[in-house]
Amino acid sequence: MQIEYKVNEVVSVEQFRSLLDRSTLAERRPVDDAICLEGMLKHSDLTVSAWFNNTLVGIARSVTDFNYACYLSDLAVDSNFQKNGIGRNLLSMTQEQLGPKCKLILIAAPAANLYYDQLGFENNPRCWVLDRDARIAD
Repeated sequence: MQIEYKVNEVVSVEQFRSLLDRSTLAERRPVDDAICLEGMLKHSDLTVSAWFNNTLVGIARSVTDFNYACYLSDLAVDSNFQKNGIGRNLLSMTQEQLGPKCKLILIAAPAANLYYDQLGFENNPRCWVLDRDARIAD
């Protein structure tokens, strides 16, 4: 299988939505909100994508300063292409784009905990999340 990897390749909203639908991320992403998906792509600092016959089959989408912290917002691989090293390659290529002291940080879905553990990520219980419709407490 010949997978082509690209850094900061333009990805359309429809390509992104289709990939999310073909991966396990659609249930946790706003796939019915094209404006939000467009903003997610437009304001990413770093994307590494995987392509098979001009079809997007994987993406690692990050927000980063390239020096201290890189927040991996999405790692999605088409379910038909999983278990072929695509996710690992997307993560490795993301890390290659970062400075030598830059940490790669992500929030994993519970089902993905074992995946990240086997890649050498360290579990950190100190993550906090405030949903958009929640307000900062007084």
